[in-house]
Amino acid sequence: MPQESRPDAPANPAAKLWGGRFSEATDAFVEAFTASVGFDRRLYAQDIAGSIAHATMLADVGVLTQAEAEAIRSGLEEIRAEIEADRFDWSVAREDVHMNIEARLIDKIGETGKKLHTGRSRNDQVATDIRLWLRDAIDALLVQLRLYQRGLLDLAEREHATVMPGFTHLQTAQPVTFGHHMMAWYEMLERDAERLTDCRSRVNRLPLGAAALAGTGYPLDREMTARLLGFEGICRNSLDAVSDRDFAIEFTASAALIMMHLSRQAEELILWTSAQFAFIDLPDRYCTGSSIMPQKKNPDVPELVRGKTGRVYGHLMALLTLMKGQPLAYNKDNQEDKEPLFDTVDTLAGSLRAFADMVPNLRVNADQLLQATRRGFATATDLADYLVGKGLAFRDAHEVVGRAVWLASQRGCDLADLELDELRGFDARIGPEVYELLTPEGSAAARDLPGGTAPAQVLARIAEAREHLARVAPAT
Repeated sequence: MPQESRPDAPANPAAKLWGGRFSEATDAFVEAFTASVGFDRRLYAQDIAGSIAHATMLADVGVLTQAEAEAIRSGLEEIRAEIEADRFDWSVAREDVHMNIEARLIDKIGETGKKLHTGRSRNDQVATDIRLWLRDAIDALLVQLRLYQRGLLDLAEREHATVMPGFTHLQTAQPVTFGHHMMAWYEMLERDAERLTDCRSRVNRLPLGAAALAGTGYPLDREMTARLLGFEGICRNSLDAVSDRDFAIEFTASAALIMMHLSRQAEELILWTSAQFAFIDLPDRYCTGSSIMPQKKNPDVPELVRGKTGRVYGHLMALLTLMKGQPLAYNKDNQEDKEPLFDTVDTLAGSLRAFADMVPNLRVNADQLLQATRRGFATATDLADYLVGKGLAFRDAHEVVGRAVWLASQRGCDLADLELDELRGFDARIGPEVYELLTPEGSAAARDLPGGTAPAQVLARIAEAREHLARVAPAT
C-alpha cells in the first residue's frame, strides 16, 4: 500500500534536487551559511566541460541515447554562453555551481536534463572540477613564470659584466656581477617551474566515476572520460578520489615557495632603491609618491608582494589544517578548500605578472654599484688567495690580509689604495701584479668556473638557460 503524503512535507520537495527525504525547508540562515555559489561559480567552465564529457561517455556505454547526450551538450553550451554574457541567474538556494547549472539545464531541456547526474555525485563532480581548474591555472602560471625568467635572462645579459658587491649577513663580502645576481633569481624560478610541472602531473587525475564514495553500478568508462578531459589517468580508489585534497595542498606549498622567492627579491629591490643604496631605479609605473613628501618614490609593488607572501603562507596552513582531522570519505569541510586555493592562484598570478614587467625594465646604476663594491674590502679574499698561490697556507694568509684590512680601515681607504711597500710589509711575497686582483673587475673575472660570477661564465649560463627554455617552454 503506498505511503500517504505527510501533511508537513514541503509543498515543492523538488525545490532542492536532493530534497525528497526532507520534511521541512532549509533554514534561510543555514542555506546562506552552507552555500558556496558565491565563490565556486568560477568553476563553471570546468563544470560544464566535465558534464559534457560525462554525458558523452554515458551515451557511448548505452546509459543515455545519443539524442539525449546531444540535448545535454547543446543545453550546457547555451548555459555557458549565458554565464559568459552575464545573463545567468545564480541562486543561493541552489547552493553551488553544480546545482545551479543542473537546475538551469532541466529548465531548458526538461526531463533529459535530470539524467545527466546518472552515475556521479557532487563529491566526484567537484573534485573533478577543481582539478580541471587548477590544471588550467598551473598552465597559466607557468607561462607567466617563464616570461619572468626570460626577462631576467635579458637583464642578466645586459648587465653581465656590471660589478656589484655580493653580501653575506648584509655585509660586503666579495665582488659579483649584477648579471650573476639576476641568474641566482633565475635559478630559484627554475626550481619553482620544476615543482609546478611535477605537481601538475598529480593534479591531472580523474576522480569522476568514484560517485559519492564507493563507485557506481553503472558501466562507466572512466578511461574514456579521462581522455575526453585530457587527464593523464584516473584516481584508482573511490574513497581517496572524492576526499583527496593533497593536490591542492601540494600546489599551495609550491606557490608559497614561489612567493618566498619573490619576497626575497622584493626585499632586495626595496633596499636597492633606497637612497642609502641607490643601486637601481624601478620604472615609475610600479611606484607611488607620498601625500606629504614630494621627493618620495615608494616601491609599493615590491612591498605588496613581500606582504602578500604571508597571505599565501596562511592559505597553505589553512588547507593543511582543513584536512588534518577528516575521516574518509568526503566531508562538508572540503567546501572550505576553494577560497584559499582561488586566492593563492590570484595572488601568485598578480605577483608574477608585476615582476615579469617591472624587474627586466629596472635601471641599473653601474657607477654606484662599482663605488659600493670598492667599500668594505670586498677583494680581501682575493689577496688571501693570491698569497696561497705564493706558497702561504690559507690560515696564515687569512691573518696577513686581516692585518692589511685593519691598516686600510684606519686610513679610510681600500686595499687597492695601499702602497706596494705597505702591502709587502705584511708579506714580502706580494708583487705589483696583485693590484690586478684587488680591483672589483679583476676579482669577479677570477671566478671563472661553472657557477662562478665571471662575466664569461654568466654569459655561458644564460646561453644554457635560453636553450632550456626554448626546449621546455617555447615562446609564443
